[in-house]
Amino acid sequence: MVTTLLAIMVIFLVLGFPMMIPLILAPLVVVLIFFPNVEPFFMIQQMMEGISNYALLAVPLFIFAADIMSMGRTSNRLLDFIGSFIGHLRGGYAITTAAACTLFGSISGSTQATVVAIGKPMRERLLRVGYKDSTAIALIINSSDVALLIPPSIGMIIYGIASNTSIGDLFIAGIIPGIIIFLFFALYSYIHARLYKIPLADKFTWGDRFRYTWRAVLPLMFPVIIVGGIYTGFFTPTEAAGISVLYALILELLIFRSFGFKEVPKIALSTGLVTSAVFILVAGGQAFAWAISYARIPQLMSEVFLSGDPGPIYVLIIISIFFFIGCMFVDPIVVILILTPIFAPAAMDAGIDPVHLGVIVTFQAALGSATPPFGVDIFTASAVFNRSYLDTIRGTPPFIGMLLLVWVLLVFFPQLSLFLL
Repeated sequence: MVTTLLAIMVIFLVLGFPMMIPLILAPLVVVLIFFPNVEPFFMIQQMMEGISNYALLAVPLFIFAADIMSMGRTSNRLLDFIGSFIGHLRGGYAITTAAACTLFGSISGSTQATVVAIGKPMRERLLRVGYKDSTAIALIINSSDVALLIPPSIGMIIYGIASNTSIGDLFIAGIIPGIIIFLFFALYSYIHARLYKIPLADKFTWGDRFRYTWRAVLPLMFPVIIVGGIYTGFFTPTEAAGISVLYALILELLIFRSFGFKEVPKIALSTGLVTSAVFILVAGGQAFAWAISYARIPQLMSEVFLSGDPGPIYVLIIISIFFFIGCMFVDPIVVILILTPIFAPAAMDAGIDPVHLGVIVTFQAALGSATPPFGVDIFTASAVFNRSYLDTIRGTPPFIGMLLLVWVLLVFFPQLSLFLL
């Protein structure tokens, strides 16, 4: 049964079908062959149930807000603000890139949106001060993955729905791990700049810093509104998503005047296309999760890999390996939808906090998104910067090493995730 499930998925992926086809077809075939007593329409009911969760409303809204800001001036104002204070330091432009990706991730929740919005202008600046293109691209790709940890994280929304965990708690738990990643990247950027003698950029005057700070005040209110509102209980993550769209429209249309009202339908159409793909994956993931649960595959997996009385660290390591490998080949949303129902029960049995597990899962999704051979952000960067696949991944090993070190810290010190709760 497991062999049939995997064979169908592999065959259709090799033939070039989009992920949604094998995700839906494989469990349907397994149910028809091995469980003929189950009516096929029940799978459709499961798919509909998968996208009926109220919390999923946050996904298209956060995507829409990210698309609005990518089209507007929010990213450039953040870059100018951060660069005016640290751009002149050793490795300042690289640190600015990491900081800007972290900040924009706390606004958009999307790694791909961060690559586009921050990557385009920062790559040119990095090249201008003497960085190799491979280093610049690798920094942008891996810094953008912080968006999966810093709220609002779409990956955390999907995990929260799949595991019935508080999305608000997940958002708060991702803040410290995201900041830790930024600090590692900033330290590496400083050391790298000293070793390779990257020239220093010009220092800004305090007048320029004040001007750029004033220009960035309104964009910086995004994370304050979202995180502050959720943390204080003033509104839910879904309500925060709606507020972020309204705030983005007010900024870009009325205050910054980055584009006109005529552009909004085009942006909404782009958001609709991305959202439809996400929701089809979520629907298929629900059907897949039900089928494997009905077939008792989670129990079989637990007996094989988590038999006996394993401790929480061992369980987290096994779970991390599966998610890391999965996200290297498949879109993180799909991996979260498929593997969470399999491993979450075993993690709960081992005494692992579901919020901490969510941070580990989304961290592995972020790591896998930037890891060869098929990390989704690698292909996004390759398309955005018009570089070959090999050129895009050439500079990634140091960043992957740092991310693995952060993962070790999170596994052995769960309070790094749970401290703010």
